[in-house]
Amino acid sequence: MAHPLVVQLRFTRSEFLRGLEGITDEEARRRFMPMNCISWIIGHLAWQEQRYWLTRAQGQTPFPELNTLTANGKPASTPPQDEMWRIWRAVTQASDPYLDALATEQLLSNPVVDGKTLPVTFGSLLLRTTYHYWYHLGEAQAIRQLLGHTGLPQFVGNIDNEAPYVPEA
Repeated sequence: MAHPLVVQLRFTRSEFLRGLEGITDEEARRRFMPMNCISWIIGHLAWQEQRYWLTRAQGQTPFPELNTLTANGKPASTPPQDEMWRIWRAVTQASDPYLDALATEQLLSNPVVDGKTLPVTFGSLLLRTTYHYWYHLGEAQAIRQLLGHTGLPQFVGNIDNEAPYVPEA
């Protein structure tokens, strides 16, 4: 069984998917300044997961284009939604075996980048990723409202059955 924090990340990912259902490519690429567009948000979260779980944890960067297209601090972009979803799915799928194997000991360890130990633990990165999804999901819901979408998800989904609180074993 995956660590309880990994279960929470997976639930958050499913809520991200639920919150972005039914968006056209044109809508996903529309910017309401100063916000980024929804397709960028999708790619940005793929960039973060790739950075933490593939690059930092395993030395793999299958989608280096994310480092210039959707990385924090890079110029704004409006990438195709289908491409960002394809990459997001590939990154999250590639990250899952690593995440499934995490135990508290690994979550308490620090990433090493270019021979330097970072002053943050993998556990903190896992929390940061989960909270980052919720931040951008709220932003995306605001964008959807500006686009005139109605009937949007009103609250967090079925957390009681899909990701309930469980004490660490």
